[in-house]
Amino acid sequence: MTTNHNDRLERGENVFADVMTFPAPDDHTPATAGLLEFVFAEVWPRPGLTRRERRFVTLACVADADAETPLRDHVYGALNSGDLSIVEMRETVLHFAVYAGWPKASRFNMVVDEQWERIQRERGLQVPPPESLLPLGTPSDPEERLAVGEQAFKDVNCLPYAPLRDNPYQGAGILNFVFGEMWLRPGLGMKERRLVTVACVAFQDAPYPILSHVYAALKSRDISFDEMDELALHFAAYYGWPKASHLNQVIGEQKQRVTEEWAADAQAAS
Repeated sequence: MTTNHNDRLERGENVFADVMTFPAPDDHTPATAGLLEFVFAEVWPRPGLTRRERRFVTLACVADADAETPLRDHVYGALNSGDLSIVEMRETVLHFAVYAGWPKASRFNMVVDEQWERIQRERGLQVPPPESLLPLGTPSDPEERLAVGEQAFKDVNCLPYAPLRDNPYQGAGILNFVFGEMWLRPGLGMKERRLVTVACVAFQDAPYPILSHVYAALKSRDISFDEMDELALHFAAYYGWPKASHLNQVIGEQKQRVTEEWAADAQAAS
């Protein structure tokens, strides 16, 4: 065992303890060694995304992977470290539900409640009452709500048009709820919602959503080119290199598209 190997292992153990808020696993299997020496020693400390930002990518990946222990541990680490508040975590569950499905989000939500209660017990505290859900900040009038959803769809997706209201999926789902309510909720910032969304569309194998959300995240400048590259690497560590390879390809294509559009906009403005 080389000194370099020992150094990487020790660094990985230290980063693991910092990120997860409990000690690194004490076994010598290749999987654990890779986890500590690469994922924690190399990926988590990289400067392209903050530790907090990496939480959102990680949580989406482990919630979709049906891996009970990683989901529990990453929810615990995110809350126990203070990187995410309980309000932000619950908003993350809702956002995940829209882009990865309500059944998986149901389990995610149960784990959040369990780990939040665990943290309060460990600190000798009572579980505080949840934040009030009402009043909503978006219109209750159906017509106004759809109009708000149409504008939010354009703003979030960086497009000059919105879907027609002519079927339940588009009208009641996309315009009324997803963009008429969820994307506008104050519990998460736009960048955090972008991180969760890009991770979700990357593991869904849906060709248009991955293209459109990578494009919009870059075009809006909510996520920089370098941050998006870093997102792809972090996603690879938690969801696998084949899907990350596709994400990386889409990122390259959308960088070129956005760069050309910015250049055309600058030329038109001059």
